[in-house]
Amino acid sequence: MEPKTKQRWANFRRANRTMPRRRTDLPVDKLTHTNTDLLSKFTSETGKILPRRVTGVSAKLHRKITRNIKRARAINLLP
Repeated sequence: MEPKTKQRWANFRRANRTMPRRRTDLPVDKLTHTNTDLLSKFTSETGKILPRRVTGVSAKLHRKITRNIKRARAINLLP
């Protein structure tokens, strides 16, 4: 079964593309809101959180990273 139009086909391919790379080198035990050096690797220079498709982390780990970035921002450790 294929999508009916070219636009639908493009959307289908965009939604189901593979992740470019997987990151397994992250120390999960050192992932805390006080470790700003590690958390700054997952934010852009403007302070936005980078998406999973750019960083290559799993969904579970990305949620943990996001939670810790927001905690660090709340206590003014990250901009």
